[in-house]
Amino acid sequence: MNQDTIAAMATPAVPSAIGILRLSGPRAVETASACFRPAAGNRLEDHPAHKLVYGSLLDAQGEVIDQVLCTYSRGPGSYTGEDTAELQCHGSPMVLTLGLEALFAQGARQAGPGEFTQRAFLNGRLDLAQAEAVADLLDARSREGARHAAGRLSGALSRRVGQIYSALVDVMAHFHAVLDYPDEDIDPFTLTKLEDDLSAQSRALHDLLATYQRGRRLNQGVRCALVGRPNAGKSSLLNALVGYDRAIVTDIPGTTRDTLEAEVELGGVPLRLIDTAGLRDSSDPIERLGVERSRQAMEEAELILVLWDSSVPATQEDGELLETALSLAPTILIHTKTDLPSAPVPFLNLSPLPPVVELSTKTGEGLADLEAAVAQLFPKGSDSAYGELLSNARQAQAAQRALEGVERARQALEAGMTPDALLTDVEEALQALGELTGQSVGEDVTARIFQRFCVGK
Repeated sequence: MNQDTIAAMATPAVPSAIGILRLSGPRAVETASACFRPAAGNRLEDHPAHKLVYGSLLDAQGEVIDQVLCTYSRGPGSYTGEDTAELQCHGSPMVLTLGLEALFAQGARQAGPGEFTQRAFLNGRLDLAQAEAVADLLDARSREGARHAAGRLSGALSRRVGQIYSALVDVMAHFHAVLDYPDEDIDPFTLTKLEDDLSAQSRALHDLLATYQRGRRLNQGVRCALVGRPNAGKSSLLNALVGYDRAIVTDIPGTTRDTLEAEVELGGVPLRLIDTAGLRDSSDPIERLGVERSRQAMEEAELILVLWDSSVPATQEDGELLETALSLAPTILIHTKTDLPSAPVPFLNLSPLPPVVELSTKTGEGLADLEAAVAQLFPKGSDSAYGELLSNARQAQAAQRALEGVERARQALEAGMTPDALLTDVEEALQALGELTGQSVGEDVTARIFQRFCVGK
């Protein structure tokens, strides 16, 4: 139980319509009350919890610095599980600073990064997967990413993991109940039922792990390299996609000497665009270094956009670049500058053929086709509910260890080992699933024995 009260700005310290100061801890309400004077002339505590109260914010010397709204909540029914209070001020950085100093003068201390959510986790208001979802929601790079983060925050992933966890607890509880309580009227344990249960949870874990790739891409974005010869239109395309002049564009080939990154949502997919130097042989050491970085960006990319200038004939180097890209990652071929008279397009003797988009960044024609091509390469999938995706490596590793434990148990059963010998593997799977959500296995098995098999018998 935390004995100190923390306070922090819950909004950025920049001029805005509203700025918020937040407190949590055993003296949160008293601290806020000392710095807030209700317009009705009474105390903050005289008003009901969860109700906005209008009044004045006072600085450390008791002088009025703003007219604000204040509300408070009592633990354990608050976000952090502790007493909390919130002051909604005008978004003046100076008002927020003076208000925070007044709260510190009353004994509150500055909250550390993420400490409100940390307290919510420690007090059982959020599990670990939900706490991680808070950061994912703040950093969401796309609409889909935000929806899935909100789903995880509401407990969608935890419930999905919980179903697998509960089924494995049932396996262990049934086995122990038969052995430890022979006088109870409990259905005998059969190897066929055990094999069916383990196989079902193995499939469930396989399905869960299969969500990681999509969850990671929604969370971190897809690395997308824009490659092509100098002056093929790579920087113009990057600027068109982000909506402003992020990269310098000139008619001089080789303007881009280094990789340049920007983030954009395209076709519902968050992309980390990497504008690269034009690929060509050069005697300029700086340009050669840029070309080398371009090739490295291709090798690390999860999506490659190969740009061909449609106003000039394609070369053998263009074809070789396309073949290299196709061997590295999903690729889209883009014929740029379609607003200019076009040169003959060569026949592509490739199998399978990449998606081809005709595009002009000057007129905007073809941008919608590019969006559709990206969406087709990275489909939304058939997610049964928002938030049921693994979103980071820690979660995926825990799910992988759980799957390995269940698979070891299932294979041991097939090899003819007795159930008691394989329950250690099931317990390891439970431990891994507990780590995924921050749940302790504790006495779950014993509790389930009494809930399912002994109570009322």
